Amino acid sequence: MRINASIFAADPLNLEHELGRASTADFIHVDVMDNHFVPNMSFGLHTVSRIADASPVPLDVHLMIEDPENWIEQLAVPNVAVVTFHAEATPKPVELSRSIRALGLKAGLALRPETSIDAFVNYLCEFDQILVMTIEPGRGGQSLVPATLEKVALLRSAIDQSGCKVWLQVDGGINRSTIRLASDAGADTFVAGSAIFGQGGPDARIAELREAVDRDN
Repeated sequence: MRINASIFAADPLNLEHELGRASTADFIHVDVMDNHFVPNMSFGLHTVSRIADASPVPLDVHLMIEDPENWIEQLAVPNVAVVTFHAEATPKPVELSRSIRALGLKAGLALRPETSIDAFVNYLCEFDQILVMTIEPGRGGQSLVPATLEKVALLRSAIDQSGCKVWLQVDGGINRSTIRLASDAGADTFVAGSAIFGQGGPDARIAELREAVDRDN
């Protein structure tokens, strides 16, 4: 089980402090949005690099952008561990994943809620992580879409049958209640933003999320 803290939900004027308060997360999840692929903007390359410098744990970078190929080499900086791009943003996801891996990074493939897994089930071993968006990407604070958990369950079965070591991540509307549902469906990596950087200390909220999954199992 991995709990990844989405820094997009933190106080933007105090990011270094917020990173320190989420030091028990497995990864810091960094959403990169370009206002084209999704209707929002977030961090640029320079900011991602500075977050990597300041973070006590490695970064899991989620590219919600057009032409992700243009960003990959620039993300090969210390403390960036995972780079995830959207299947809908590139015509050659397998080739892009191989390029990411060639830089010594883990490669992730993200799927919007409406994107079918059918085109990718035979290529799961080409990726280190599959990210199922459990909300429509681009805006935080949304509620998890229950129907997306069916996709999680299908992917869990496909990954197990493949025999490959692939993390199955969910992102969107994850909190103490929904993390149990996502875990039951087969997810093993959970991105949470508001549930971590809301009221109370982030490290305490991370512990609560871990406890919710452990108790359910």
